[in-house]
Amino acid sequence: MKSFRTELEDPIVERDILELERKIFAFRNGKIDEEQFRSLRLARGVYGQRQEGVQMVRIKIPFGKIDTRQLRRIADISDKYATGNLHLTTRQDVQVHYVSLDRTPELWAELEQDKITLREACGNTVRNITGSPLAGIDPVEPFDIAPYAEAVFQYFLRNPICQDMGRKFKISFSSSDQDDSYSFVHDLGFIPKVENGKRGFKVMLGGGIGSQPKHAEIIFEFLPVDQLIPLTESVLRVFDHYGERNRRHKARMKYLLQEVGLEGFQKLVTEQQLSLPYHSYPIEAKPTVVPTIKKSAIKHDSSLVENTDFLFWKSTNTLPQKQDGFYAVGIKLTNGDISSDRTRALAKVIDELAGPELRLTIEQNILLRFVPESNLPALYQALKGLDLADPGYKSPLDIVACPGTDTCNLGISSSMGLARALEQLMTEEFPELAKDKDLVIKISGCMNACAQHTLASIGFQGMTIKAGKLIAPASQLLLGGGSLGNGQGRFADKVLKMPARRSTEALRRLLKDYLSKKETGELYHEYYDRQGQDYFYQMLKDLSVTDQLQPDDFIDWGNKEQYVRAIGVGECAGVTVDLVATLLIEANDKLGNAQSALISKRYPDAIYWAYTAMLYAAKGLLTPTDAKLNSQRSIIKAFDTHFVEDQSFDLDIPFSEIILRMKKEAPTADFATQYLQDAKLVVGKIESIRQQQLEPQTF
Repeated sequence: MKSFRTELEDPIVERDILELERKIFAFRNGKIDEEQFRSLRLARGVYGQRQEGVQMVRIKIPFGKIDTRQLRRIADISDKYATGNLHLTTRQDVQVHYVSLDRTPELWAELEQDKITLREACGNTVRNITGSPLAGIDPVEPFDIAPYAEAVFQYFLRNPICQDMGRKFKISFSSSDQDDSYSFVHDLGFIPKVENGKRGFKVMLGGGIGSQPKHAEIIFEFLPVDQLIPLTESVLRVFDHYGERNRRHKARMKYLLQEVGLEGFQKLVTEQQLSLPYHSYPIEAKPTVVPTIKKSAIKHDSSLVENTDFLFWKSTNTLPQKQDGFYAVGIKLTNGDISSDRTRALAKVIDELAGPELRLTIEQNILLRFVPESNLPALYQALKGLDLADPGYKSPLDIVACPGTDTCNLGISSSMGLARALEQLMTEEFPELAKDKDLVIKISGCMNACAQHTLASIGFQGMTIKAGKLIAPASQLLLGGGSLGNGQGRFADKVLKMPARRSTEALRRLLKDYLSKKETGELYHEYYDRQGQDYFYQMLKDLSVTDQLQPDDFIDWGNKEQYVRAIGVGECAGVTVDLVATLLIEANDKLGNAQSALISKRYPDAIYWAYTAMLYAAKGLLTPTDAKLNSQRSIIKAFDTHFVEDQSFDLDIPFSEIILRMKKEAPTADFATQYLQDAKLVVGKIESIRQQQLEPQTF
């Protein structure tokens, strides 16, 4: 690790990386077990994959914003540490696979040389903030959301209030009422608005997909931009304090909102106001800078401007920007995959023909920006040479798919294999749909919906189906989902389940029927509603029959071997470590964080670290009891019941009064100092009680 310790200028980042290295060393030497180690590595973007002994590393790209220098860096680390492939995700991250755990600190350090982080890409944290790839160039946007998404990312990165929540927390920013970032399925979703000349956001709260989709509720029709950070912090504090922690399947924000109701949640948000470090947080919104694009030296065939293939590609893969004379250009990637060699070659093309900053999209694609119209023929020719000029960007020919059984522990079926088969079908039989920007196809390998199949016009979910004593890979077909705009959306209906091998025939029938029977100007969900769910069931029900399955039906797409269902332990939300000694050690670690924050005059951080230190210590002491520990408030209440009322904890005032003072006081230097002193006293007392519990009893 010495090779990079002196190369990083940011001591906070360096400390993070060295801590990961130390924890890996401790894990390898039996000082901490897998369960204790997992939560730390997940919060550093290091995620177990289906294959034993290797890791998936998730690289956090806030709202998909990346430049060509960073793109080259990621390509290089994929060559050096992984497989030479970059996988783009539906949350605008980049994933590399088959990485040795021992090499992850070094990998991270190299990424940070170009300001790329792994921090909080996984685990019970604020995950990557997604945002419209058109931000700043969208002809219909009220204003550029990029500075606001960036501010939220920076503010909550390493923020103590969101380091160990009950579950992950997802935030999105759309660029307009078209809601291209699906605000209605996020824990917090923001849509830009302008009222009386002032900027603000419509705010959606508590949405989600997964096995139980829930539409978000409107918490604000208009929130002034200076309230963006204070509101988000208040919501996170409420979620951290009141959210479920034991029942993982009930620990998302949507369930807390269901439990307390919107009005009750708003009351809890209001209660956080006094303890907030900022009641107004102005964000500087610099105008979008138009880059200087030099005249390209790349030669191209001048006749391309009249070439049929070029004109078709231009009609499906380009979009005029609000800046006159410039175009955004979409690059369609199959399954979100691009090799490192092709990535570097693409970066070179971008430097020649477009603006240096690009976007990764939630459709697992790449969007180039600020391409002068005069450069489009040369760009098309260059992309064609890289096999990156397929038409149909953001069309039915551009299918979204999660990794599925290729690498994911939770995958039930091969999403990527099915996506390749369906894309081939679309290209060969329905090429005219490359111009359709309404119909959306998505494939998830399990019910967790990482590919957002419940939002698709036509969605497929990986499942299994029994045929006698055998099990075959299957697809659950869903129809009629999508975004309706301005924070409204609809979830697809489950129509039927069929062997996965019949998915191609199902899609063929659906599209033939749609093309022959849709009315002029009719959107897919309108056509679906007009026909009705049973219409589609009757059309396809023969595909669900399993009494005469063929040998091929037992081989999943993209595989040669007979299907075997093998599901591991998912790590999407981390784990809770309940060993008493570990919790007390972590409590002291958090006291150290609080002390460092106090010295640095980061008083709100010092207070929250002190709060979590007391909470961890209390949970540690309660772990051997039968106390209910499924939320922070239940831990606080249980501690008073078990240790204050019986006078084991004899600090004159109840634990609840000590720990909850942070909600009743402004985060000043004096209060932070006193609160940390109280926290040290509380943790010390709890350690003393624990020591007494461990001492041999004499009679």
